[in-house]
Amino acid sequence: MSKIKVDNTEISVITENGKDFICLTDMMKSKDGDFFLTDWLRNKNTLDYISVWERLNNPNFNYGEFALITAGAGRNSFKVSVKDLTEKCNIKGITSKAGRYGGTYGHKDIAFHFGMWISAEFQLLLVTEYQRLKEEETKRLNSEWDYRRFLSKANYSIHTDAVKNHVIPSLNVEKDKEWIVYANEADLLSVAVFGYTAKQWKEANPKLHLQGLNMRDIADAHQLLVLSNLEGYNAILIEKKFDKYQRLIELRKAAVSQLQSLRKSIYTEDKIKSPYLPEKIKQDNSFGNILGPGKPDKD
Repeated sequence: MSKIKVDNTEISVITENGKDFICLTDMMKSKDGDFFLTDWLRNKNTLDYISVWERLNNPNFNYGEFALITAGAGRNSFKVSVKDLTEKCNIKGITSKAGRYGGTYGHKDIAFHFGMWISAEFQLLLVTEYQRLKEEETKRLNSEWDYRRFLSKANYSIHTDAVKNHVIPSLNVEKDKEWIVYANEADLLSVAVFGYTAKQWKEANPKLHLQGLNMRDIADAHQLLVLSNLEGYNAILIEKKFDKYQRLIELRKAAVSQLQSLRKSIYTEDKIKSPYLPEKIKQDNSFGNILGPGKPDKD
């Protein structure tokens, strides 16, 4: 729940499934005189706009029922309610909420249209304040994400020291080839948490790779926290002389267990998704299969 202030009126903004809805009930407080949402809904231009929006954004929109209900638009006797449209036509652009932050909310596109009904000045102020809100959220999210990315590096030196002091001496590799060992150990952690080596991820996500992103950039904070934990855990396993496959099995078990615990916490996955993740993938239910822990491969 966020708030914006337009023309001395405080207006609530909520986010559902990645889409912002603005409180039309709050917006009405800026209208002089008696004014109700039903007055706006009676207008044929309003209904035409809602119909087009639903057809473009809602595959389950019942256009036939909507046409029947709104056939009398423009007549003095015509009336329609949000309840009629949501229950009978399955519209998604307008919704009613109960409780502390209750009221009627419209998708931002529809709320902007409603703002013009109040006044042109109000609509322009609304758009300006909404854009300011989103810019502030983006700055804050990117700042927080930088901190979350730091989490995945917190135990990096512990991990690399273990590789330097125990793995490399046991392999007796040449100095100019040591980077391969470090890369292989990093891949071990990546497979345990994400299910991919760096090379496999690049091949599976060429567009993201071309944007300069890697699997850690588009992971969520739960995965980054687990990755940080596994860096320390892998260092312990190395010192205990577990072979590479044994370590992968143990790291995989730890990743699954820790992710399950974190997913159940109050810090839900929806709140902590990467700002760099494309919107299409954010809303994809198969997201967990893209970045979730993969099965260890002995080969």
